[in-house]
Amino acid sequence: MDSDDLRGRVAAELDRCRARTLVLTESVDDADLVTQHSRLMSPLVWDLAHIGNQEELWLVRDVGGAEAVRADIDELYDAFKHTRGERPALPLLGPAEARSYVRTVRGKVFDLLDRVAFEGRPLVTDAFAFGMIVQHEQQHDETMLITHQLRTGPPVLDAPPPPAARATVTAEVLVPGGPFTMGTSVEPWALDNERPAHTVDVPAFLIDAAPVTNAQYAEFVADGGYDDPRWWTPDGWDHRQRAGLVGPAHWYDDGTYTRFGHRAPRVPDEPVVHVSFHEAQAYAAWAGKRLPTEAEWEKAARFDPADGRSRRYPWGDADPTPEHANLGQRHLSPAPVGAYPAGASPLGVHQLIGDVWEWTSSRFTGYPGFVAFPYREYSEVFFGGDFRVLRGGSFGTDAAACRGTFRNWDYPVRRQIFSGFRCARDPGPGEAG
Repeated sequence: MDSDDLRGRVAAELDRCRARTLVLTESVDDADLVTQHSRLMSPLVWDLAHIGNQEELWLVRDVGGAEAVRADIDELYDAFKHTRGERPALPLLGPAEARSYVRTVRGKVFDLLDRVAFEGRPLVTDAFAFGMIVQHEQQHDETMLITHQLRTGPPVLDAPPPPAARATVTAEVLVPGGPFTMGTSVEPWALDNERPAHTVDVPAFLIDAAPVTNAQYAEFVADGGYDDPRWWTPDGWDHRQRAGLVGPAHWYDDGTYTRFGHRAPRVPDEPVVHVSFHEAQAYAAWAGKRLPTEAEWEKAARFDPADGRSRRYPWGDADPTPEHANLGQRHLSPAPVGAYPAGASPLGVHQLIGDVWEWTSSRFTGYPGFVAFPYREYSEVFFGGDFRVLRGGSFGTDAAACRGTFRNWDYPVRRQIFSGFRCARDPGPGEAG
């Protein structure tokens, strides 16, 4: 891509993510913006100013070499300085001031975009810093969408329903054993934890052709799955008891759930969402299966058995379209299983991208040859803890922040996120071909 085309792409992505940010922050009044709707989340106004602050730090000051717009607020919007629970008590920018700040920063970024050369430092090669900021804003947009799900009051967001099922998807898919290329060394805007590409030899396994649905998960609940410690790990059972879990978040006993202020009957063939790693793991044990490893998930999503190559996405190398996956807040729920046959992998695994983030059994760590870039706090400081990897994105994840190699992570108790799962298992006698 030449410089003019790259400049145009960056400008379009910056405009697109800002339009989404404005929808999420202007759909509520100022009192709602400054309210902390859950101690798990920041006030929306913090996310808004934090988006601007990161853009200022990396693009205006670092790439552009310009003077600071508001150096006095850097510490307030440093995510490592203050927990989410502490942020409402900070002297944050008010709604009007935050809006003005992000507009000023964006104006300076567009001035910079007109003259920057996309070569030299790794930070600017292929417009990486701009891509990083686009992804950062989209990630916070998904975070703010989660806050909208947790807020009380009348609905303020609207979107058309997702498409109906277009294909029948059942059972499991056998993924053949052998090596495949995991991660990437060529995707220009891939983040450090996706790099480098490396070969992983994965034994044959079976994986569900679709994510676990509401109807399937309801069978686990009805069978007393939340009352039987056989299905839970010791840590999972302890958390289930302490947290008083009886089903996915936002579910009610009458077969309804709430979503962005609306209460409605659960859609049976829609992927279950708002379950923790512990809940996903317990369901898998009850079903006689397990969660896939991260390598298994990525092989199911990217491996093409015809040529042995790893694709960018399950359907190929082309960017996602509305025919491929439920991404970008186009809809405010997962789509029914079978809604995106054009997005299936060559092996016939559906809806690996979009709809719900999928828990894997793997802990978050760096790949062989990992190098932190451009700062340790994006990935490296989270390695080695209790974080579990999620893959594939959700209906609230934008395409700019979702690839076949993209990695998300969270604590195993978290379920405010748009998280679901699918199961895997080892082949039985004669099942591996």
